Amino acid sequence: MSIRVMLVDDQVLLRTGFRMVLAAQPDMEVVAEAGDGLEALEALRAGEVDVVLMDVRMPKLDGVEATRRICERDGAPRVLILTTFDLDEYAFSALKAGASGFMLKDVPPGELLAAIRAVHSGDAVVAPSTTRRLLNRFAPMLPGTGGGIGGRSGAASRPELDRLTEREREVMLLVAQGLSNGEIAGRLVLSEATVKTHVGRILTKLELRDRVQVVVMAYETGLVRAGGSPR
Repeated sequence: MSIRVMLVDDQVLLRTGFRMVLAAQPDMEVVAEAGDGLEALEALRAGEVDVVLMDVRMPKLDGVEATRRICERDGAPRVLILTTFDLDEYAFSALKAGASGFMLKDVPPGELLAAIRAVHSGDAVVAPSTTRRLLNRFAPMLPGTGGGIGGRSGAASRPELDRLTEREREVMLLVAQGLSNGEIAGRLVLSEATVKTHVGRILTKLELRDRVQVVVMAYETGLVRAGGSPR
């Protein structure tokens, strides 16, 4: 079954280029296009989509707010943000809104295709270390940091963190510092399969979609400070 992709960008030529790349893949099809966030929301009501490639700077409704509204839906498609500038504050906001990652618009086609497949399979396509750089740069400056995902505030109001075992909290801190499963396994002297199991349980207990959201929550709840160090 093909991965159903929607392209959302106000630049027609850019959408055309992405569509040509995706159309050449046997496991992908572009099922919808939109020139802004409002059109994207309307398109989602009309058909099924697995992955949304979302621009951030668009008229009428920007990609950040569109991402937030999409991710609030049951069975929402995965959102992959496309941005022009590395470490864009819009990308930061989109990650907080529920995006599974971000990529630069000039990404090589092979990397874009791999990212779409990764997102569709449930993985986050932005390395936690890249997300951490975003958070280090923008978290201290933007309102709501420490306010929690979804508008809740601080670690004290996040009782779900208490659901984590001591080992799971330890794994969460290492994920938030940008370590891969293999690196965490080496640090904690565990098998990589065991680490993967712990990460899966963390996602389930905290009701998060992927590792990127784990990193965001770790910063917002104060488990990790800007700079990537545990508090």
